[in-house]
Amino acid sequence: MNTFLRLLVFAKPFGKYWPKYLVISIFSVFFGIANLALIAPLLEVLFDADSIDLTITLPEFSLSLDYFIALFQHYLVGFIKEYGPLTALVYVCVVLIFTSLLSNAMRYLSQRILVSMRTNIMRNIRRELFNKITKLHIGFYSKNRKGDILSSISNDVTEVQNGVANSFHILFRDPILIVGFLFMLFYMSPQLTAVTLIALPVSVLIIGRISRKLKRGAAETQSMMGRIVSHFEEAISGARIIKAFNAQRYVNEGFSKSNEQHRQTSKRMFNRQELASPLSEFLGISVAATVLFYGGYLQMNGQLGMAWSEFVVYIMFYWRVLEPLKAISSAFTSLQRGLASGERLFAILDVETVIKKSPNAIPVNDFNESVEFKNVSFRYANEPVLKNINLKIERGKTIALVGPSGAGKSTIADLIPRFYDVTEGSIMLDGTDIRDFEPKDLISLMGIVTQEAILFNDTVFNNIAFGMTNVEPHNVYKAAEIANAHEFIVNLENGYETNIGDRGANLSGGQRQRLAIARAVLKNPPILILDEATSALDTESEKLVQEALTNLMKNRTSIVIAHRLSTIQHADEIVVLKDGMIVERGKHKELIDKKGLYSHLCQLQTFS
Repeated sequence: MNTFLRLLVFAKPFGKYWPKYLVISIFSVFFGIANLALIAPLLEVLFDADSIDLTITLPEFSLSLDYFIALFQHYLVGFIKEYGPLTALVYVCVVLIFTSLLSNAMRYLSQRILVSMRTNIMRNIRRELFNKITKLHIGFYSKNRKGDILSSISNDVTEVQNGVANSFHILFRDPILIVGFLFMLFYMSPQLTAVTLIALPVSVLIIGRISRKLKRGAAETQSMMGRIVSHFEEAISGARIIKAFNAQRYVNEGFSKSNEQHRQTSKRMFNRQELASPLSEFLGISVAATVLFYGGYLQMNGQLGMAWSEFVVYIMFYWRVLEPLKAISSAFTSLQRGLASGERLFAILDVETVIKKSPNAIPVNDFNESVEFKNVSFRYANEPVLKNINLKIERGKTIALVGPSGAGKSTIADLIPRFYDVTEGSIMLDGTDIRDFEPKDLISLMGIVTQEAILFNDTVFNNIAFGMTNVEPHNVYKAAEIANAHEFIVNLENGYETNIGDRGANLSGGQRQRLAIARAVLKNPPILILDEATSALDTESEKLVQEALTNLMKNRTSIVIAHRLSTIQHADEIVVLKDGMIVERGKHKELIDKKGLYSHLCQLQTFS
């Protein structure tokens, strides 16, 4: 129930939907009752015109069902007296068509309201999901499959919007229908109705049991769907590796196994879902047969108290009571699937924000002195990554971080913009703990180029100007020139307006990296973080870009992570890490003379 109430919040404002839906539902019930009530006089005119009382006079006005019935019968008798039975039949048929038109028009209008609510729910949930995903800490994506997240955005949102929208008529329309038709049944025969309604709770209990099992099946199915989406995503992004290792059979077998498990789970769930409708149909027929038997028994004993035409209408009213009950059972099964999907969505939306903003966050617009690590330790998933790091990076200096893979170089770079927060110790910027700053202001001081060039399916211009507004074209061109990218860009099909494809698939690795560097150059930040920024460049491009970066870093504080040690020999200080600890630090020549780890790494690269 808690999940359902939380999902309903996405349908706000409720005042936009339920008042109109309630009014239209009432009119729909009224015209539906009128539509069925006309069947009795229609049958009488067709098959038993002699039994019609021709002495009915115009009744006195009153807000009662008897008044409207008497009023209709008065005009029916008038038509029969003046124009004959055939004209009266036309009159009944015209009124029947008119009430049917109004009843179905109300039904259509109510569905329009549900469609509006359904699409709003879909939009609101996806907006909240996207906002949440953009705010989640980096570690979340290390622990969760991308396929599960993508499945939630697509399949789970669809299940939720269908389930919640369908539940809307459970709350408003169907109860009104049931009450309206039950009123008519009790009005026509209290005794018959009271006895036969005993069978209805049995139907509700059976359908409810099936629905509870559906929720469990839906949760399993959606989880398996996330795994299938993961297979597709990995097959697309890893297509080159799959072919290179001739691993098509291996990945196909993995996918087939997940696909078959999803089929089996879906089969069980859909079988239960499909059982609900025929079972409710069977139970409805059984109840209707009970009504026929008991009604026939009363008629044979002279206790029914209604004409045969009225009894036919009674049976039709009884059947109309069963229809909303069946609709409720069907909507309830859909709701169970929606609730299962809703719980998966909230598993994402409820993820705690690890990187928390200080209640009294300080704005920061400039960097003047230094970035300092004070006794910094960091653990990720209970595994120690950094141990007691003490490091001061003066403004305008270039600090290089080197060491074996897994030494903690990238982690140090990630801690400065608060992609993660330190486990112990603190990182100070101009003497203030970075956790006390406004996060957006802090990150605005930094330009970051990662080891993998992260580009978007957009134009070259928009990728360089990513995240910035009102950027002058000449500034973009200048940034591209500094990054040694302008020459290849102007030779593209549409120059700076060329779409580079998904993740820059239409460009070479070196071209992608140079665009990422141009993006950092355009931002013009006081602090640069370069995580293997030149790793994807050929020798000639690397030399040109390195020269540009050297010029760019002259008046900036730079943290450079490099495995290719030839690129950092002019750094103001080289910090050597191993197993999360600083083991050496100094300038290039000093470290070479020490004959320590740095010297060993240089020898491995045949560099001295």
